[in-house]
Amino acid sequence: MVKHSFEVAPEDEGLRLDQVIPKHVPGLSRRKARAVIDLGGVFVDRSRVKVAGRPVKPGQKIEVNLGGAIERHGIEPPLEPRIVHVDDALIVVDKPAGLVTAPTPEASRGDLLDQLARRFGEVFLVHRLDLPTSGLLVFARTRDANKRLGDLFKLHDVEREYRAVAVGEVAAQMIDRPIDRRRAVTHVTPVEALPGATLVACRLETGRTHQIRIHLAGIGHPVAGDRTHGGEVERAFRPRPPRLALHAMVLGFAHPVTGERVRWESPLPDDLATWLERVRQFDARSS
Repeated sequence: MVKHSFEVAPEDEGLRLDQVIPKHVPGLSRRKARAVIDLGGVFVDRSRVKVAGRPVKPGQKIEVNLGGAIERHGIEPPLEPRIVHVDDALIVVDKPAGLVTAPTPEASRGDLLDQLARRFGEVFLVHRLDLPTSGLLVFARTRDANKRLGDLFKLHDVEREYRAVAVGEVAAQMIDRPIDRRRAVTHVTPVEALPGATLVACRLETGRTHQIRIHLAGIGHPVAGDRTHGGEVERAFRPRPPRLALHAMVLGFAHPVTGERVRWESPLPDDLATWLERVRQFDARSS
């Protein structure tokens, strides 16, 4: 994402938002400016504004966020989650890779939270998955359920297990390394030895941003397809995965209303499952 910021000049007073933005953002047409505004990528004095015809005033600070969302706008159909479970208190979904969990500075439309809100009414975000990660997520449908679920996550009283393909031979271990100065713990268990890699189960004791990716990269065994943290070790791995080889497979917790322990599992999606078969059969000498 690229952010452009500017202050409205006296000579721009009275211009529409979709008129003033192209004057200050190189290469952005008025039509594209309207698309960015419609997506929710424009902030005026730190407040998101989605009205293209809103007149601007001198001194207002305008922020325009451009990224992949605008390139996909009107071209690709939105990705949709698989609804796993719904009741009066919560919704459990299986998120596809490539779908944003919640609004970002560049867009407030089409993300997973927005899709669920349009379908079910008011929905509360409990936790997130990275854009390239697939798998299970829970959302709350009431404020009370949101607080109770949030408390469970804060207390680390939630069962979360991921499947990842890590480059190299990985041994069973507990990784206890801080992320952004906060304690972060991941329990890693080998599931299957692969040519040049290991299919591992990762159980989260804490939930920091990119925790599994950072921890595995930190021990020299990055997740296949992780261009952010993988470095040379990941880039040399073959065959190349279709995307980040990380999937949230298991999610379990005490139901916020009944207190009953509930648990869901999601198998590897087709893109990773098909690629994993290629990895199993891969012969580096013939590549």
